[in-house]
This record gives sequence, C-alpha cells and structure tokens, in this order.
Amino acid sequence: MPQPPYAYGDGDTYQSYEPYEPYEPPAPPRRRRPVFIAVAALLTLAVVPVVVDRVATARVEARTAKAFQQGMDTPERPEVHVRGFPVLTQLASGTLRHVDITAHDIPADGSARPLPLSELDLRLNGLRKSDNGQEARASSAEATAHLSYTDVSDALGIEVSQGTRPGQVGARVLLPFGDEVTVTTTVSAVSGNRIRFRNFQVTGGVLPTAGKALLDKVFEKPIQLRNIPEGLQLRSVTTTAHGLSARFSGESVTFHPDGASKTDLSQDNSSYRNA
Repeated sequence: MPQPPYAYGDGDTYQSYEPYEPYEPPAPPRRRRPVFIAVAALLTLAVVPVVVDRVATARVEARTAKAFQQGMDTPERPEVHVRGFPVLTQLASGTLRHVDITAHDIPADGSARPLPLSELDLRLNGLRKSDNGQEARASSAEATAHLSYTDVSDALGIEVSQGTRPGQVGARVLLPFGDEVTVTTTVSAVSGNRIRFRNFQVTGGVLPTAGKALLDKVFEKPIQLRNIPEGLQLRSVTTTAHGLSARFSGESVTFHPDGASKTDLSQDNSSYRNA
C-alpha cells in the first residue's frame, strides 16, 4: 500500500515546531564622537589661555632682563622670573606683582676702591614702568649682594678671608724681610650703602708701629657699594666661606636702564602692556 505524502516512518525523528521570528540586526554602537569633540573643545579652552599666558610671561621676562643688563652693565643678561598667574592681567594693569632677578658680575667702576658684586639677588614687589619709559620702579624690594673675598682683597689692598667668628674677616700682611702678620677685623653696614671694617686686632706676629698706622689707614675709610638700584638701603653685612653677604631693603626702588636709546626704552617698556 503506498505511503501518504510527507509521512514519517517508524524510525524517523523530528524537531518540535518553533514559531518563526524575523531577523533583527544588532544595534549599532552608540556614537561618542560628539562627546569627544565637546571634551576636546573644553580642554582647548582651558589650555590655550595658559599657553598664551606663558608666552607673554617669557616675553616680558626677556625684555626685563635686557633692560636690567643695560642698566647694570652686566656681561650676561640677568635671570628674570615673573611670579603669579595669570601674568596677562598684571600686564594689562601695567604692574607686575612679584619679580625675581638674579644678576652676576656687576661692575663698580668710577671709584678709588671699586668693589664689584659677584651676584645680586633682587625680590621686587609692584614693579611698574614710568609713563615716559625712562625708568622702572618697584613699590618695595629686598636684595642680597654677594661679594667675593678676592674682590674685597683687591679693594682693600690686602688679602682677606673669613675670620674665626661671625661678622669677622682675617687679613694677612706681609712685612719686609719675609715676616708675616695676621689680623682680624669686624665688618658692619653703615649709612650710604657702605661697608666698614672696625677694631682690627693682631692675632699673629709682631706688627711695627708703621704697619699699624698703615692698617689704620686701610680700614679707616668704609668701602662704598656702587651700582645698587636707587632706593635700596644696606641693612646688614655677614661673612660666609666665600665672601661677604650684604642684605638690602627699601621702598620706591628705581631702576634706570641707562645706555639704551629712547626708542629701545619705549619698546621695552611697552612690553608690560603689549606682551
């Protein structure tokens, strides 16, 4: 007898019927590009002002260093650091709140006993250029000048070095026939930005009367510190292993960039507003 169509045999198996479900492709990943663009834009807005401010800072530091080099006649440009952020607002106001300057090898010509400064560290507050571009003025300032024993020796005419006590220097005096005398003297600050050597005492050897009179003359007259910005007053002098350390402070401290042409001064001074 013929089999009916689509009939299953005794050994056949079949799967249970499952309803048909149409195919749905997977959902595309969420696009994050708009978020990325927004974040990048925010970062750009935050970074660009900082970069512009740093560029302006570098520019005004370079111009300030040039003006101070001209005024102090240093062989190399001083190191200048403008503190405070943002600097652009300070430039817009025409006043730099805090400026640090370190100058080296400041000469002291024009005197009988010139005493150059090995280093001058300045801490200026409220630095502002004058309207006519002829000077820069700080509302207040502090400074430390370093003077080497070699330069002090040249200024005095005898070899000096650090003494055994604070504020004291020692000196070696060569006498005829090879004899040597050692003496000590104290250093102090006196008015007019001068350093005085007082109360010298013989600590070794025998000093003849003529030698004592000579040393009295050497130490009698204080040494004038020159090329110090106007308005800074010498407050104290201490001794170190390498030389003397002189501390200054003052108000309305003025700097004159002498040697620069009027045109150059105007360009340098305009950096406070146009950097």
